[in-house]
Amino acid sequence: MNIQTKYHGETEINPENIITFADGIPSFEDEKKFILLELGENSAYFVLQSTVAPAVAFLVTSPFTFFPDYQIELSDSAIEKLKIENKEDVVIFGILTVKEPFDQTTINLKGPVIINSKQKLGKQIVLNEADYHTRHGLFQKKSSVGEWR
Repeated sequence: MNIQTKYHGETEINPENIITFADGIPSFEDEKKFILLELGENSAYFVLQSTVAPAVAFLVTSPFTFFPDYQIELSDSAIEKLKIENKEDVVIFGILTVKEPFDQTTINLKGPVIINSKQKLGKQIVLNEADYHTRHGLFQKKSSVGEWR
């Protein structure tokens, strides 16, 4: 299947890799189907691309790459909605706001994107209890160990 994308032009994708966001993504609730594309070979960055609207694409990365001590707790309702059975099936991304110069880029640690890679289901959640920000400097000092509970 071929789709038009924001950063890769026309791209062939495997329909089996389409991730369903039943509720869409906040402010893009009508967009339900996304694909995760590598931004470049061996890159820490990915594009979460709508399969329908080429202009709807989010640059994302694993928050753990930049903030090893990042921790989130998934609610029972999020676990149920995403049909999570094994912790190993969960992939967590933060949406980036790219700035010039690039070292001023920020990441949304307050609203991570959670993907069940096995079931191909996704959801952006909002962390109410954490001291994370929606525009946290991506290149701030790293610290120790990160996990989700």
